[in-house]
Amino acid sequence: MAYATLILLRHGESLYNKENRFTGWTDVALSQKGKEEAAHAGELLKSEGIYPDICFTSWLKRAIHTAQIALEKMAWEHIDVCRSWRLNERHYGAWQQRNKDEVRKEVGDAYFLSVRRGYDTPPPPLNDTDYEALKHDPKYHSVDVSLLPRSESLADTRRRTSVYFEESIFPQLRLGKTVLLSAHGNSLRALVMILEKLSPEEIVKREIPTGKPLLYMFDESMNMITEKKEL
Repeated sequence: MAYATLILLRHGESLYNKENRFTGWTDVALSQKGKEEAAHAGELLKSEGIYPDICFTSWLKRAIHTAQIALEKMAWEHIDVCRSWRLNERHYGAWQQRNKDEVRKEVGDAYFLSVRRGYDTPPPPLNDTDYEALKHDPKYHSVDVSLLPRSESLADTRRRTSVYFEESIFPQLRLGKTVLLSAHGNSLRALVMILEKLSPEEIVKREIPTGKPLLYMFDESMNMITEKKEL
């Protein structure tokens, strides 16, 4: 029997996912399909009798709303929810809000894929105007300006996400808690890389499905006893 369980839940389809746009830190809402995916995730967890003790999300509303909808479906909205910008999606810099197909045609397949599917190649950075807008977004006033990215590779995303995991999430697992983490494709891939001890070559091939809970179970010594179970 598991001592602790980590539930990774990628947010449901967003409006930008639906439009095939790079989203990154752009704070867009869930599509109707995304809301349905979040509700289904809650139904799956409830049917398995898996009820989290605590929930973590990013600061982006597509992850926040996914958790809220899933917990509502479970009639489990009383638990504490902790949020951090360190769980935000990878920052796609100057490509944010742009159509992926249009970007690919503009920059060519080789560079596009080195960013999109590579590990340590960031997209072009935000221009000064957009970066100033990020710095002056009230949401990030409590964050050291030097930590706010202009763009990120998956390696960059892993560095900031792993800090929060070690400082805030892993201690809850050590206490034997069932933890729900509602976040994003790349911030979750960064954690999967750590959990499954994957190489950069291996992680770039992994996709995290939207709205489908992934379970990682641990014994009292924090050894993983179930590497991954998709509900």
